[in-house]
Amino acid sequence: MYARDHALIATPIGLIRIEGDESMVLRVTLGGDAPPLAGATDPVRAACEQIHAYFAGDLKAFDLPLPAIASARGRDLRAGLVALGYGETASYGELAKRLGSGARAIGQLCARNPLPVIIPCHRVTAAGGALGSYSAGDGPATKQWLLDHEQRHR
Repeated sequence: MYARDHALIATPIGLIRIEGDESMVLRVTLGGDAPPLAGATDPVRAACEQIHAYFAGDLKAFDLPLPAIASARGRDLRAGLVALGYGETASYGELAKRLGSGARAIGQLCARNPLPVIIPCHRVTAAGGALGSYSAGDGPATKQWLLDHEQRHR
């Protein structure tokens, strides 16, 4: 097992902490208060570069090594969430229907997402287009900022 690496980068939504090791990006945390810090491993450095490009409006989809999900169903649900395109939104129910799942399962997938922004749970809304909750950063305010950002750079 490799030692964990991390980076702290300043973004328009505040500080983002990226954790990983020699083989993959393991976790992204929004918020905090510390000076920026460069990562040492290739996956963490790549995540920093891609997140900066996302916030510049130059990156629409992330291409990073991420941890595998143990269950086939979990992999399918995460893949369906990732397939929700840049600037696109879907309600929990709509996404569940597309993926042959339940809205509650989609809600749990989003609530437990260890990789916000990279795995775009901010693109999932409540019924009728209402914003809904967001478990990262400053909650719904961060979610709205990300959605507005994607609309501006679509």
